[in-house]
Amino acid sequence: MTEYQHMMDERPAWPAIRNGWCGKCPNCGSGPLLRGYLKLRDTCPVCREELHHARADDGPAYLTILIVGHLMAPMLLFVFTTFRPEPLILFTIFAVGCVSLSLYLLPRLKGVIVAIQWSRHMHGFSGAA
Repeated sequence: MTEYQHMMDERPAWPAIRNGWCGKCPNCGSGPLLRGYLKLRDTCPVCREELHHARADDGPAYLTILIVGHLMAPMLLFVFTTFRPEPLILFTIFAVGCVSLSLYLLPRLKGVIVAIQWSRHMHGFSGAA
């Protein structure tokens, strides 16, 4: 087995992804990952894992738009064709739904992306100096 394969086996992805979704450190699963709504901590306060390497960039926003769009667009069509609500009521309900779902998903998807980077040794998470 090569050194790269050995490194890849050291960090299982699914527990890290679950921890990231819950807003916890991908390493220990105890410490908080974020110190604000979207601001990543520099280090985990529990296990001292360095997290400042992470580069989530626009990934969480793109995934949020993708998920919210794929959920809300079919629901909008279904509600419109089935119930024929007034346009202002339809807009209000779906605007609140889209914003709420987006605000719910954004920090969780950021945690997932950071956890994937950690588990795959990407962007400085390799442990090498």
